[in-house]
Amino acid sequence: MADATSSATVKVLSLELKALQKEPVEGFQVNLPDDSNFFEWNIVIFGPPKTLYEGGYFKAHMSFPSNYPYAPPTFRFSSKMWHPNIYETGDVCISILHPPVNDPHSGELPSERWNPTQTVRTILLSVISLLNEPNTFSPANVDASVMYRKWRDTKGKDDEYVKIIRKQVLKTQQEAEKDGVKIPLTMEEYCIKSKPKPPEEDLNDFLCDDYADELESDDSDEDDELVADSQDSGNEES
Repeated sequence: MADATSSATVKVLSLELKALQKEPVEGFQVNLPDDSNFFEWNIVIFGPPKTLYEGGYFKAHMSFPSNYPYAPPTFRFSSKMWHPNIYETGDVCISILHPPVNDPHSGELPSERWNPTQTVRTILLSVISLLNEPNTFSPANVDASVMYRKWRDTKGKDDEYVKIIRKQVLKTQQEAEKDGVKIPLTMEEYCIKSKPKPPEEDLNDFLCDDYADELESDDSDEDDELVADSQDSGNEES
């Protein structure tokens, strides 16, 4: 039975990987460190232009359980990340990656947690949203959360939070240079254009037109809801 489950999971992951390679999510690269193992994925996140993470080259890793998509994967940054909702280990604390159990002490609704309709694409969209809009009510990194609130409440006058992030960004740029990777620095470079899109007026600066179409299309209403839900990171470790 376990073998049958794993085989089905490999098929699902294979299809998701092909879909992401055919229609990538802006700002992300995905690949397998071992082509024979679909349960381990390498992720690269490029910092969106006009955000604190602009020019960044952040590496992460996703591990999938044998019963995916009925259980969530883990998402861990290998690059150093200073963020209210990222543990010192690099693990991302986000509701969408928490198992679908009813835990009244978590502060999360079951509907905010993982369910089998989620995909790697929705996770990536949730992570990029969380980076730019942290949840400070239940932080994974308390010090980062306090520092972020000071920066936000002083309208940038207390810039210790920004200085730490920019220092990390510069370090990742050195890593990109070693890897021979060109980091997208403009919205034109960052956004993947497949066909002309109508302009969207109500998106955050870090989202581009393709994000808007994906989030607002008829067949991805759930993705839109998940991005919003992801801003409640919960208070459990992933």
